[in-house]
Amino acid sequence: MAARPLVNVFSDQGEVSTSVPMPAVLKAPIRPDLVQFVHTNMAKNKRQPYAVSTKAGHQTSAESWGTGRAVARIPRVRGGGTHRSGQAAYGNMCRGGRMFAPTRVWRRWTRKSNLTQRRFACASALAASSLPALVMARGHRIDNIAEVPLVVSDSIESITKTSAAVAFLKRVNAFQDIERVKSSRKLRTGKGKLRNRRYVQRRGPLIVYNADNGIVKAFRNIPGVELAQVSRLNLLSLAPGGHLGRFCVWGESAFKKLDSIFGTWRKKSEEKSNYNLPRSIMTMSDLSRIINSDEVQSSIRPAKTKAKRADVKKNPLKNVKVMLRLNPYAAAVKRQAYLASNKAARQELLEKKRKIAKKPAKKGAKKTGKK
Repeated sequence: MAARPLVNVFSDQGEVSTSVPMPAVLKAPIRPDLVQFVHTNMAKNKRQPYAVSTKAGHQTSAESWGTGRAVARIPRVRGGGTHRSGQAAYGNMCRGGRMFAPTRVWRRWTRKSNLTQRRFACASALAASSLPALVMARGHRIDNIAEVPLVVSDSIESITKTSAAVAFLKRVNAFQDIERVKSSRKLRTGKGKLRNRRYVQRRGPLIVYNADNGIVKAFRNIPGVELAQVSRLNLLSLAPGGHLGRFCVWGESAFKKLDSIFGTWRKKSEEKSNYNLPRSIMTMSDLSRIINSDEVQSSIRPAKTKAKRADVKKNPLKNVKVMLRLNPYAAAVKRQAYLASNKAARQELLEKKRKIAKKPAKKGAKKTGKK
């Protein structure tokens, strides 16, 4: 949010003439998520209903042949003597048939938006327009601008010639943004070229005025320039595409009127019924500065140098060392169990050794027995 208490007012010659206090709405919290949500819903309200013809795909006489003719039961064009006869019709899979689920004009084209959310989004867009970083991030050329927000005297409301309007923008160093718009003009991609919207270009400055004494006709033909009456500010103009940071040129009386339109944190709005300006959830959003401040650091305990690790409980039935720590005799029990389980194997091994130790029989020994 902008934090300067005063804003300079520039004359039509580009010189500082006086200063005015910063309106409270330019210090409102900036909510990009809310601006994007409200902008999406508001932008849907300008859509024009469209639909295919209700007769499309059904402007032929067709009837199914039924079963028993080894063809699909889709309706087929009547008659003969032409390629069209016998062809499938009506279905979305057919040549010359209707589309699946034909579009209707009674679709829900528009969206309702919460009034408080719309006002909050408008206040956020105004606050973002007073921050040079956000304005430059949006692409506007404000390198040579004296300060943002740019407030000029009410004499611009009496400009009636476009040549005088261009000269004024050059004197306040705002014409560089107009040149950016001119250089960005290019052919639109797609079918829009054929529908009276052949070119696309960037957005330029938004001129906010209080009384129209010729200013609208003077500025409206300059590429990229849009005008808005201060009592009828629109989010679609303040944040085109839902992107914060529109470059605004304010008339002095329009700038002073912001407090009566949106109110301040000390008084309610005079033009909006029962409306209070939204407050920031945090008055100081720099968390690192808060945490490292002397007030916070003096109240917190010192940092722990050695962290206490939690003991991991180990299963003594699976971990031998833990079992021996609990029961030293477990080794002897385990050894005895091992020996007992291998007793048969040891006995067999001993038998094998004994057989090897016996002497083999002589070859010349006589065999006893009956013939």
